[in-house]
Amino acid sequence: MRVSIDKSSIKGEVFAPPSKSYTHRAVTLAALSKESIVRRPLISADTLATVKASEMFGASVEREKDKLIIHGVKGKPNIPDDVIDAANSGTTLRFMTAVAALTDGITVLTGDASLRTRPNGPLLEVLSQLGVKACSTRGNERAPLVVKGGLKGQDVSIDGSISSQFISALLITCPLAENSTILSIKGKLKSRPYVDVTLEMLELAGVKIQTDDSNGTRFIIPGKQKYDFKDYTVPGDFSSASYLLAAAALTDGSEVTVKNLFPSRQGDKVIIEILKQMGANITWDKEAGNVTVRGGRKLKAITFDAGATPDLVPTVAVLAAAAEGTSRIENAEHIRYKETDRLSALATELPKLGVNLKEERDSLIITGGKLHGASVHGWDDHRIVMALALAGMVAGNTTIDSTESVSISYPNFFKDMRNLGAKIEEILEE
Repeated sequence: MRVSIDKSSIKGEVFAPPSKSYTHRAVTLAALSKESIVRRPLISADTLATVKASEMFGASVEREKDKLIIHGVKGKPNIPDDVIDAANSGTTLRFMTAVAALTDGITVLTGDASLRTRPNGPLLEVLSQLGVKACSTRGNERAPLVVKGGLKGQDVSIDGSISSQFISALLITCPLAENSTILSIKGKLKSRPYVDVTLEMLELAGVKIQTDDSNGTRFIIPGKQKYDFKDYTVPGDFSSASYLLAAAALTDGSEVTVKNLFPSRQGDKVIIEILKQMGANITWDKEAGNVTVRGGRKLKAITFDAGATPDLVPTVAVLAAAAEGTSRIENAEHIRYKETDRLSALATELPKLGVNLKEERDSLIITGGKLHGASVHGWDDHRIVMALALAGMVAGNTTIDSTESVSISYPNFFKDMRNLGAKIEEILEE
């Protein structure tokens, strides 16, 4: 699907979409528990992949209005009777690969063409050390993956530089192992806030995990624990809300309040501080959960370390493109292993809109200026599409393809933007 976007200002109130990260974790923990209710979940392509995978492991999921009622497997997942398709969801693939290690048989997991390019080597290596037979059918660490259960606990270490999802997957499943596990992180742990979210959710499920070093990179995980995840409400998602907040900051005459954004362990809440640092007119009523942004102020360049919050890179890149001065987005090599190589995608598409940009191995150097309209490619990546939509609202006369990919994390993105007044139209294909 393609859309056309013209110069826009936006006004009004909108609820932040529920968090994708929290929804994935809530569904997975509920599936490993006895009976749970997950309220206000994000229903998107990615989270539905986790729901379907949980069902294949034996959980029963009932969808009622604004909640999921999940009858779980009590820590003992069944052997799936078919291949698990994680679609485009890296979180689903990594979490369910680890869950497969808890079964008494063999599980095969795969995904779409994009997901089958993403690396899983560190997770497969550690699972193999924990008594599990885990491998790639093509011998390249990419899906399809084959996992034969038999998870045991012992001292292991894992590379933390590629994806925090590997660590979260192990933190979720190792408490159910026969023996205790000590998990140590090698190298720099990227996207640390996502691990903190996992630990927060595990605590709610009654699971005990001890962090025993000052850097929080060594986890002591007692085995033979039980999950008791009962009734949980998913918070608003700061990464999805970042597009709404940035759109208001970028466009003159805009004033938007994004609701249901309360303090949490989400790393992407740093978007509020980023916008403040860039000079945007932004306020956060933490008690009410409302963030308000008023457009019209000239933004200024910043240096942004993306190590902990990689999902914000596309948003910050567009903010930098319209700011005064030269911005650096650094420590971002790990976003090359997302739905697409996001550094390369941004470095390819933003210059089409007039952006002065230099790509380095782990960085983007962006000099702000005046944007002009163009036809750009969305790379079948929800975050690239939404970021380019912001640029189009500034540049005008812009078309974007593969826009259906927003269903991965924010299915109502274009609807919400139009309701706020953005000039966005679907282009009917002949």
